[in-house]
Amino acid sequence: MRILILGTGKMGSFFTDLLSFEHEVAVYDQEPQKMRFTYNCARFSSLEEVKQFEPQLLINAVTMKYTIEAFRAVMPFLPQQCIVSDIASVKTGLRKFYEGCNHPFVSSHPMFGPTFANLNQLSNENAIIIAEGDYMGRIFFRDLYNKLGLNIHEYTFEEHDRIVAYSLSIPFVSTFVFAAVMKPQDAPGTTFKRHLNIARGVLGEDDFLLREILFNPYTAEQVGHIRDELNALLDIINHKDAEAMKQYLTKIRTNIHGQKTS
Repeated sequence: MRILILGTGKMGSFFTDLLSFEHEVAVYDQEPQKMRFTYNCARFSSLEEVKQFEPQLLINAVTMKYTIEAFRAVMPFLPQQCIVSDIASVKTGLRKFYEGCNHPFVSSHPMFGPTFANLNQLSNENAIIIAEGDYMGRIFFRDLYNKLGLNIHEYTFEEHDRIVAYSLSIPFVSTFVFAAVMKPQDAPGTTFKRHLNIARGVLGEDDFLLREILFNPYTAEQVGHIRDELNALLDIINHKDAEAMKQYLTKIRTNIHGQKTS
């Protein structure tokens, strides 16, 4: 299969390495110097070269802020039958774009961002494939993610956005609150240091990505749950209610025990 990958950041490079030994892969990046470490693939310095390559699949791996812009730039150079795809963690605007792009499409979300995941050991990680996409495109990514040992789930665009609002906005907002109230510590404890490392990783993400996750239409509801739980916990603390604290700890331990890790 002839596959074109847009963007040579961490995920673009990951997919290039992953696919280039089984497929004919080409990469394009607006900043050619970013392609200097790509291996076993063609490197395009202009979109005109895409037309000659005639890709059968396009994987758009550019920074989320420019995902749709990159699609629009490359569209005139793609053959009509080329399947176009994205791996964005936030799908804002993509469903509407795909509806009018006149190409078969597939959208997926490998939920193992390079900040924390070990890209060489992904058996405990997850991937989402959007159910509205092209059948053959979905089969391609299902086979690919199966080879990586990922746990695969298929959802609609709307279901995906709801899940992202839960699985990303809750830890992100919790991290923001931790970072907002923290003070420099001369002798931080182990738990503090671990939270600090998480905060540094999350806040190292692109501002646009963080904004779009928090502006997801389903995020406010999840943040409201955090607010309610903080109010309940603060009430217990203010009243020094030992029995209520015991019940609260039992509740949250039950939540943690029932949470899947894969």
